[in-house]
Amino acid sequence: MTGKKVYLNCAYMSPMLKKVEKAGIRGIHFQRKPDKIMPEHFFNNIEEIKTSFAKLINCQNPDRIAYVPAASYGLANVTNNIKLEKGENVVVVGDQFPSNVYPWMNLTKKYKGNLNFVLKDTSSKNPGRKWNEDILKAINKKTKVVSMGIVHWADGTIFDMKKIRKKTSENNALLIIDGTQSIGSMPFNLNEIQPDALVCAGYKWLMGPYGSGLAYYGKYFDDGKPIEESWINRKGSDDFSNLINYQDEYAKFAKRYSVGQQSNFINVEMLNEGIKQINKWGVDNVYNYIKDISTKYFDMLDKSKVWFEEDEYRGGHLFGLRPKNNLKKILKKIREKNIYISLRGDIIRVSPSVYNTERDVLKLFECVSENA
Repeated sequence: MTGKKVYLNCAYMSPMLKKVEKAGIRGIHFQRKPDKIMPEHFFNNIEEIKTSFAKLINCQNPDRIAYVPAASYGLANVTNNIKLEKGENVVVVGDQFPSNVYPWMNLTKKYKGNLNFVLKDTSSKNPGRKWNEDILKAINKKTKVVSMGIVHWADGTIFDMKKIRKKTSENNALLIIDGTQSIGSMPFNLNEIQPDALVCAGYKWLMGPYGSGLAYYGKYFDDGKPIEESWINRKGSDDFSNLINYQDEYAKFAKRYSVGQQSNFINVEMLNEGIKQINKWGVDNVYNYIKDISTKYFDMLDKSKVWFEEDEYRGGHLFGLRPKNNLKKILKKIREKNIYISLRGDIIRVSPSVYNTERDVLKLFECVSENA
């Protein structure tokens, strides 16, 4: 950000890279001349963005990536292909983002299953560790699905995906990950975790436009039914001369799950530019930079006055500060200093990114420490 503004709110929405903006303008200009739009143009940009995202998450097969307009769309394709036996449960974490709760509410209601919220024990001396332990305890032979983020969207608590994946595998349960608040800013190796699905909105850490996103679908969903009956998601859809020879068969792998107008010449180009830039920087470098500038000043805070998670369970790119007193006063000072954060409940959610400096983070910590 420029001028006197300090934007520490990438978890809300990313500022737009200049090259992303230019990609959008190119897309607009491209659509001004529809006579230049050939059948291959409906597929080339989608193949390119799937390859870019696959590289970012270390996915060996880009055809397991679908283009979606929102994380909720990606999750709808998931729940559309899961059936529960009576009494089976779905495990989610407490205060999870609504788009990753409502689909499971509907599914468990439909099949008379149980929705198990694992709440954070705020009375614990180390709530992050306790939360992870409680999640593992909640997964059992009756668990059909565990659906959650890699970090908690409100306070940045890190969840140990390796241990959670191991426990789900032992109990033959699916692991569905909402990567919206981590993918693009936090290293993630798909081969290491092997989730059954991973959904991700594109307008935050992937630095794309609103109304864009990507999703990975594993083998469990290979023969699934998408929520849309779109022409482009059927077998052989790239042959325009053959479209009226209607196909019963969907396209292979995750191609069937992409949104109908997936060839969007504006949004796809913009999101792809954001992801290509992150790949160029290297997501490890991105995370290490953000973590480095965001962890220098925690010693300024009196933990008897301001709660924050222990290092091991605190996201380097997204973390929460909970003042025990004077929250309104602190928020007033933050606004006066032109610092932009989000308030989630009584937690000040802080999410710096590559455009921030140590000085930006210091300004926030000074406001909190001097007024707590």
